[in-house]
Amino acid sequence: MAPRVLPLPRQHSFSPPTVLNPFVHPGRLSAGDKLRSVLQGIILLPLRVICLLVILLLAWLFASIATFRQPGRGFLPLKGWRRRIIHTALSCVTRTGYMLMGFQVKVKGKVASLTEAPILVAAPHSSFFDAIVCALTGMPSIVSREENLKTPVFGTILSSLQPVAVSRQDPDSRKNTVAEITKRASSKGQWPQVLIFPEGTCTNRSCLITFKQGAFVPRVPVQPVLLRYPNRLDTVTWTWQGYSFKELCVMTLCQLFTRVEVEFLPVHVPTEEEKNDPVLFANRVRQTMANALNVPVTDHTYEDCRLMISAGQLTLPMEAGLVEFTKISKKLNLKWNHVREQLDTFAAIASASKGGRIGIEEFAEYLKLPVSDVLKELFLLFDRNGDGTIDFREYVIGLSVLCNPANTEETIRMAFKLFDMDDDGTITEDEFASIVQSALGLPELDVSLLFQEIDADETGKLSYEEFKNFALKHPEYASLFTTYLDLQRNQSGMLEGHDIEPPKSKHSPVRSTTSVSETTPLARNKVCPEGCEEDNSSTSDKKDD
Repeated sequence: MAPRVLPLPRQHSFSPPTVLNPFVHPGRLSAGDKLRSVLQGIILLPLRVICLLVILLLAWLFASIATFRQPGRGFLPLKGWRRRIIHTALSCVTRTGYMLMGFQVKVKGKVASLTEAPILVAAPHSSFFDAIVCALTGMPSIVSREENLKTPVFGTILSSLQPVAVSRQDPDSRKNTVAEITKRASSKGQWPQVLIFPEGTCTNRSCLITFKQGAFVPRVPVQPVLLRYPNRLDTVTWTWQGYSFKELCVMTLCQLFTRVEVEFLPVHVPTEEEKNDPVLFANRVRQTMANALNVPVTDHTYEDCRLMISAGQLTLPMEAGLVEFTKISKKLNLKWNHVREQLDTFAAIASASKGGRIGIEEFAEYLKLPVSDVLKELFLLFDRNGDGTIDFREYVIGLSVLCNPANTEETIRMAFKLFDMDDDGTITEDEFASIVQSALGLPELDVSLLFQEIDADETGKLSYEEFKNFALKHPEYASLFTTYLDLQRNQSGMLEGHDIEPPKSKHSPVRSTTSVSETTPLARNKVCPEGCEEDNSSTSDKKDD
């Protein structure tokens, strides 16, 4: 019989992102650039460091004066002369500091007033130097980790901006942060503007990743702010894989000048639809900013960074962990811890391959099965782009869309009943081998290793609980089993189309012959009567993928 070809329509929303890894900055200075930086740095570096120390001291002085004996510290907004010191003096000192570091700042557009836009959203966030936006907007409040407020000197300066503090120890921190932003944005001018970098982490500016909703929940107008660094040498990009903080500081201070462009786009006033849907509001603002920057958007988030780091720790290529977590988790109802566990399994399977991808051989070895037509069909369902390999993203989607829906209590019971040929409530190795050999069309297949792995108590027989526990831990087999049932139904339909009556004997298929064409209708009669064929079919799951 010719191999059955399954239709494999793919959801466009599951297509891989345009930018595969926005969290890496592979650029390295050439030998000539390094020599030039060293020669310039001999003079520029010590002078600029001294100037920055003076600027830092002045900033600390102004911040200390503004917050001296501040009433309701942290809970009430700065007013009067205190706020004017921050808005004018500290802002001027900060701009002077950037100028002394060699930054040439070009500003486009106009900063919206507090009443026009209580919230400023800046992107792409690619460097700690992005703080230049603060100096250009009158030192608005920012969102910062609580630990930063306790650092000497810098903590005092940061406190004077009256930041929205985020605590990692507080499980309700995210909810409290959003509530505080909403309170300030709705204060009708009592609090200063709030500056937010909605991406939540640094990227390489090749795209705009998912915007967090904190800036858009308050349902108030926001002003998008764009950042560009049009330099021949990129010494500012601070990503998860690339130059360190110290290296970037030194390299930047050693340049004659560093260009930065800050563009203030028109204020985005939310529609009623956007006010009721922060995700829609965030996505439309992001698309407006992406169009102005002429870059694509992706659904990467900070959680992808965590998976990327975990992939590196598992000796996989770091980009292997990038799955556009937010989109995948919402569409497939996945939790981060669950995806992290799947990364461990994927790393174990892909350990033999150097590219961090699973080939058909690694897939077969992991399942302890030979390469067969049924296994190739299952592999094809995982391999979404048809390149002959499965990456981690395809693996996560495959488990969720193909395997987990099939790995139900009903399917597991059906499979156990199929294997338990004498209905004694256990599966012997001979019974197990008969069905697996029949399913794969390989009568000489040795399945002893796979059987031993399932037989946890080493009794030589599989109980339902052993069978179920193994199935739940290895959902790939569920899809393999339902693929086998699909093949049975397909062949059964062909036999019925030729007026061939299937045998009625309950156990005759595996005892009389190992031919798939003879065994399929019989196994179906036992575990899937004619009346429920369509109900138990997994074909619909695959078509919906």
